Amino acid sequence: ADIPKCRAVFERWMDWMPDDNAWMSYARFEGRGGHWDQAKEIMKRYANAYPSTRSFMRFAKWAEYEAKDIDLARTVYESSLVELEPEESRQARVFGRFSAFEERQGEYERARVIYKHAVKLFHLGEEPKKFPEGAEEEEVPEWEQDKRNELYKAYIAFEKKRGDKAGIEDIVITGQRAEYEKRVTADPTDYDAWFEYAKMEEENEDAIGESSSSGDENKVREVYERAISNVPPSMEDKQHWRRYIYLWIYYALYEEMGRRDLDRSSSIYDACLDLIPHSKFSFSKIWINAAKLHIRRKDLVSARKLLGKAIGLCGKERVFTEYIALELALGEVDRCRSLYTNYLKAMPHNCRAWSKYADLEKSVGETERCRAIYELAVAQSALDMPEMLWKNFIDFEIDEGEGDHARSLYERLLGKTGHVKVWISYAQFEGTEVGKGIDTARETFKRAHDQMKDAGMKEERVLLLDAWRVFEKTKGDAQNLAKVDGMLPRRVKRKRMRTDEGGAELGWEEYFDYHFPNDEDSNVGNLKILEMAAKWKQAQAQEDSSSSEEEDSDDE
Repeated sequence: ADIPKCRAVFERWMDWMPDDNAWMSYARFEGRGGHWDQAKEIMKRYANAYPSTRSFMRFAKWAEYEAKDIDLARTVYESSLVELEPEESRQARVFGRFSAFEERQGEYERARVIYKHAVKLFHLGEEPKKFPEGAEEEEVPEWEQDKRNELYKAYIAFEKKRGDKAGIEDIVITGQRAEYEKRVTADPTDYDAWFEYAKMEEENEDAIGESSSSGDENKVREVYERAISNVPPSMEDKQHWRRYIYLWIYYALYEEMGRRDLDRSSSIYDACLDLIPHSKFSFSKIWINAAKLHIRRKDLVSARKLLGKAIGLCGKERVFTEYIALELALGEVDRCRSLYTNYLKAMPHNCRAWSKYADLEKSVGETERCRAIYELAVAQSALDMPEMLWKNFIDFEIDEGEGDHARSLYERLLGKTGHVKVWISYAQFEGTEVGKGIDTARETFKRAHDQMKDAGMKEERVLLLDAWRVFEKTKGDAQNLAKVDGMLPRRVKRKRMRTDEGGAELGWEEYFDYHFPNDEDSNVGNLKILEMAAKWKQAQAQEDSSSSEEEDSDDE
């Protein structure tokens, strides 16, 4: 064989810039002859003559499998990413083959770096980003998109096979981010999506821990900042603002609990309070959380100022109660009194506030002040729960051993309402040690019964008699118990005509009525007839049964 002449022919052929196969044949010719240095130079000339992804990939493959030069193959792959034009180097197959090469060589960390660079460069696993108007959008051919999808699948398979727990979780997190980005991009005011997105990032940050980079640590903050920038479009719809406000609260709690940055958390609350249209609506939770944060920062003055401002701008019941609880925990009774005064000026109908104020005075031993507060409370023209207030007032007098005061309150209350529960409570009170005794209790029961009888209040009378009967069983004797039992009614079923609002008849309906033994009712005669009819019907049934038995015996 004449090697020099064959080489000369190849050289003359190369002057004509032939296709890829000619260059590969030339390099393989030199390789068969053992001239690997000349073969490598030929492949370098080939890559320089055709600077494309195809030529570099064939060069790298030849160096790995034929020349067995791993360092040269790695250098070719690296050069393809640096020396080629962007449209050539930014191809998924370059990264795919480079990472597969490193994986074959056992360089798993180098392969992981290449994969991650490709994921970041091509935004693999993410939704395509929307470009602003006027900006040039990258056009990705369908075949290139398929290659990128294959590259991402290869990365997932690589991490499952070679990666650790953190690497696998990073892939999962990337996919979840893409889903949440899709949701918040479609609807920026989908606050539930923002909640889930931020929670996912917080959990990821906790899982990564100390190994996370500063960029990973800022992802949670970035999500929250993007979320709170989407202010509800309407300043009138408070319901839509409710979900939005919790983004601020969760953001502040994250900075306080997760980052231990109390100053930043406080500034978040301040920014939120500046944003809320307090002239239309406000949120007591924001005010209270911000004030409690000042307390945790040991800034009591700022907390008091903020709560005072909240009373002026928000004025909700919870703000008053939290402020009072704060001052009470600090032992500032005079401040609590001042707050209760403002509280009751704003809400004079609030029975709970009156009761709490009275309990405060009772706890510090101010009996007369407590009684005066109750007197002011029951004198109000409108109350939301007057029964609770009167009960607390009466219980207070009973606890103090003031039976006459309690009795006077019962009489005043009965002047306003004749409810059966008030009568029962009054009678039971008289039967206690503070009351006048069992005889007075019976008189109270009888008085209540007579009034209800005159008013025709049958169901209330039943409740009263049941309570009276229990009282006699507990504290009375057999004679009085039998007397009460004799007053208990009998329940009967009756019919009546149903009518609508216009007075038109709708048909008959059955209902239960009570017949009291001592009542002189006009329907007593009818009831006696009904009783006689029932007895006659029962007697007839007995006669029929006896006659049928006799017939059976005759047949036998």
